[in-house]
Amino acid sequence: MFRSTTMKLLPLVCLCVVTRSGITFADENGGVVVKEDSDAVLPCSLSTKENIETKLFDWKKDDHKEVFMYDGGDYYAHGLSGQDKQFEGRVSHFNDELKNGNASIKIRKTKVADSGNYTCFFPRLQPSQMFHIELVVGAILKVRSEENIPGAAPEPYVSTLNQTKDGVVLQCLVRGASPRPKVEWRDSSGNILHAKEAQVTERGGSYDIILQTTVTKTGRFRCLSTQDEINHQIYAETYVPLGGAASEPH
Repeated sequence: MFRSTTMKLLPLVCLCVVTRSGITFADENGGVVVKEDSDAVLPCSLSTKENIETKLFDWKKDDHKEVFMYDGGDYYAHGLSGQDKQFEGRVSHFNDELKNGNASIKIRKTKVADSGNYTCFFPRLQPSQMFHIELVVGAILKVRSEENIPGAAPEPYVSTLNQTKDGVVLQCLVRGASPRPKVEWRDSSGNILHAKEAQVTERGGSYDIILQTTVTKTGRFRCLSTQDEINHQIYAETYVPLGGAASEPH
């Protein structure tokens, strides 16, 4: 049985690591904080800077989920099996840094479910060494239709009702949403448009909402449905030609 010596994570030289898709921040306690869908770098380096190209190190989440394992040149999806499905295809190491004792990993396109406590373990070193780090992934507003969240609003249905002397009346219909979403009309610049009072129907905690607005210029207009409680935001767009304008340009 391996004799385990637990060590604290070495102090970070810098409090942030710039990645292609964003910035990984380390908090004052050595944890890593990122926004959902960005990349996270979890640091793990030997203070001796010993070459670990022929060594074994194993990353786990919450003491049981296999995140990444490296063993003398083999690693998950490259000679080794057993990686937890949650991390398949999303975790990589820094191969060129192994010679400097760097066993850090990068988790791509992070999910809220990736939040937790991670360990980086060197079982064959004498004595064995283990590093600890916490990852916190903050949720963002985005389309979550594929996540099968109960009550997440489907894509709004947008229609043109009629044209009046004041412009064109647009209608947005959001069905079966719970919790109740905030529904808005916006122009192509993101400005919120004035709209009539929403027509709201509630059945068993599920909401249908109709929102109408009148537009007076040519352009693209978006109906946006936002449910902050479940971090779900979805929209539909339409193009309105006015004053003899041509159909939407391609």
